[in-house]
Amino acid sequence: MSSTNDGRQPYPRPYLEPAANPTWIGRVEPGNFQPAPGNPVALPQQHWAAPGPARRRRGLLPLMVVGGLLVFASMVLVIPFLLGNTGVTGFAIGFVASLVPLTVVLLTVRLIDRWEPEPRRLLWFAFTWGAAVSVAATLLIQPVFALAAPRSSEDAFTYFMATVEAPIVEEFSKSLGLLLLLLAARKYFDGPVDGIVFAFTIAAGFAFTENILYFGREIASSSQPGPDFLRIFILRGVMSPFAHAIFTGTTGLVMGFAARKWHAGYAVLAFFVGLLPAMFLHNRWNSMGQDFLAEYFVVQVPIFLVAALGVVLLRLAEGKLTRQRLMEYARAGWFTPAEVEMLATAHGRRQAQRWAASRGRTAQMRAFIRGATALAFTRQRILSGRDVMAHQHDELEQLQGIPTLRSAVLN
Repeated sequence: MSSTNDGRQPYPRPYLEPAANPTWIGRVEPGNFQPAPGNPVALPQQHWAAPGPARRRRGLLPLMVVGGLLVFASMVLVIPFLLGNTGVTGFAIGFVASLVPLTVVLLTVRLIDRWEPEPRRLLWFAFTWGAAVSVAATLLIQPVFALAAPRSSEDAFTYFMATVEAPIVEEFSKSLGLLLLLLAARKYFDGPVDGIVFAFTIAAGFAFTENILYFGREIASSSQPGPDFLRIFILRGVMSPFAHAIFTGTTGLVMGFAARKWHAGYAVLAFFVGLLPAMFLHNRWNSMGQDFLAEYFVVQVPIFLVAALGVVLLRLAEGKLTRQRLMEYARAGWFTPAEVEMLATAHGRRQAQRWAASRGRTAQMRAFIRGATALAFTRQRILSGRDVMAHQHDELEQLQGIPTLRSAVLN
């Protein structure tokens, strides 16, 4: 890997041409596009001034404080509810068993989030919102729907609560956390991949608590707890660990697209629009009856495969966007073309990690990759017109840190 100091090789022609506006997910309005600030060390003929004072931002502390208080208050309601339905033994077994599907979903979230990782504190907020706050909200709203449920028979009441109340109330409660994240932490909510990551994490938390209830209740109330527990575990833990993730993931996808062109009104509109497919998918899942297996393999499995393909395509678009933005910084003298290929392609990152590992620089290489990726997404926020002055201030700080990150890898 070469540096960008004097003596580097001239850029190939594509790096000298005017920056192209990408046609994939990161397209920006032509009027918002501006060249990347030049590197005064690498290109002495280009000088750029630091942007003016950034608008003061409160950061994530208010969100984390409010989230913590809501989680604490929710646990006061949720834990007694769980214990009352499962008993201590059922709760303990249900808790342990629920860790299995939770681990599967969270490992998937980590895989999706590897390219441009979200702050851990926001992922914790998302998980605890799903596991506690959304469950408490569901418990509080359920009685209102119960008043409107048909009373002609127990089956009619149960069917209404499963196919009408649950999709509406649960998806609304879960997605409120997404709306809070988009409004209060929009700096980290860049697009559909982020929306999916946050939505999957919230859904994983909700499903975790719900599974404790279902698993524990089978242990506590069944006359044959062993076979009944195994049946419900296969249904929820093996066949459908991603059910809630896919439901809420559609809301996260819609809100992620809205985040590309920031406006508070778009965020709220995307919240309500995104709820529609989430509620529909949730309703279809809960409506499966005697033909469950047939519909599961004919409808639900293809939905899961389409969702998986969509996530893969979005991740590829995210990589292309990173490469496009780093190419623009390369034209301005901050990176060499070889570094762009190394930092912004999956193949290049794998090679870089192996190279760094052979020299005991794994942590430093990871920091360099993270820094360059964060810089690329900061530039995308600038070009999308979102808090331009504040993000230009971030850009300046990140650019000043790039030589240090590079030096830590090479020295």
